[in-house]
Amino acid sequence: MAQETGSNSRPVIALRDLSKVFDADEVETHAVSGVSFEINRGEFVAITGPSGCGKSTMLSILGLIDAPTSGRYDLDGEDVSSIGRVQRASIRNQRIGFIFQAFNLIADLTVEENVALPLTYRSGIDKPERRRRVAEALERVGMGHRPKHYPGQLSGGQQQRVAVARALIGSPSILLADEPTGNLDSQNGESVMQLLDALHRDGATICMVSHDAAFAQRAQKVIRMLDGKVVA
Repeated sequence: MAQETGSNSRPVIALRDLSKVFDADEVETHAVSGVSFEINRGEFVAITGPSGCGKSTMLSILGLIDAPTSGRYDLDGEDVSSIGRVQRASIRNQRIGFIFQAFNLIADLTVEENVALPLTYRSGIDKPERRRRVAEALERVGMGHRPKHYPGQLSGGQQQRVAVARALIGSPSILLADEPTGNLDSQNGESVMQLLDALHRDGATICMVSHDAAFAQRAQKVIRMLDGKVVA
């Protein structure tokens, strides 16, 4: 379940007039332009829109991988709009769980070693506690029977389940999913969506970027983007 941080009435994420401008060869590209929205604790939100609309840039900002050019971004009530790279990395490790389209598992690490990775960057968690949390996360995604396997021995759907377990391991404030079904066939894609639905029912806060309208409609709230702006 998502980490309880502060008042439940406060949004996990609050954006105010957020913009991101890229400068290349004296040409300004407004990837995100004047975006404002909130994600409340326990919500399942989908960001959708055509290719190039700014949704991936938005997810990079929400995940503190990138910083906005202007505007305000509050995460758990803290303004993180202009913090430095080191501080962004620390907050990202503590409060944000990532699920990537390409799974991003390390091929020469076992399933349990991949899932444990986020905890290796935290102090105060000993090996027995780490093993307990890994086992719990793998059971939660239905992969408790494959801890010693390597990613190459798993199907795409199984690899994505392991990636979800890795995202859950640190009890983040929010799960960010970037096209989580994009590399999967329809059956495995549906299986991963059912897993996200179950996590949401258990209380997880989820923000998913998806170009698939049918999957996006599974969310409680759909944010549609076009040309860097929220249009619906």
